Amino acid sequence: MNFDHKIFPLGSVKDIKIDKTKRIVLAGGCFDILHYGHVMFMQQARMGGDILMLLLESDEFIQQVKKKKPVHTQQQRAQILAALGYVDYVVSLPFLKNPDSDYEKIVKEIHPSIIAFTSPDSKESHKKEFARTVGAEVLAIPYLSSFSSSSLITYAPIFRD
Repeated sequence: MNFDHKIFPLGSVKDIKIDKTKRIVLAGGCFDILHYGHVMFMQQARMGGDILMLLLESDEFIQQVKKKKPVHTQQQRAQILAALGYVDYVVSLPFLKNPDSDYEKIVKEIHPSIIAFTSPDSKESHKKEFARTVGAEVLAIPYLSSFSSSSLITYAPIFRD
């Protein structure tokens, strides 16, 4: 089964046909190694509304901001997320050069009813402000630190014979 119909590049967000009576929950992240914490986050976010739309960070974001090499490409991560029942749409983001203003523009274009994020989040105040600008609610979902990708993966050198 193919779920590519759920994946959109940022420039095509306006092409997503959503019933205006539905409550969109907007969330985002890298989702490089999908794990229990991600699934619980998506489940709780989806329960907050009718449609879960995920903003998926670029490979360059993972490299430059997270300072890690992505395990999966953005396209692979998008396909994994799109295959999940909780997820209605995946929006593949380019590397944003002006993240705060760019995210604000994205939120204004999508106009979600709810912005979901893990808490604590270093960008929490920005996300609350973005929600306020479009009249959205915020849904702060507790962070499950024991299930973060970094705590689950042991990065080790690859040895060759």
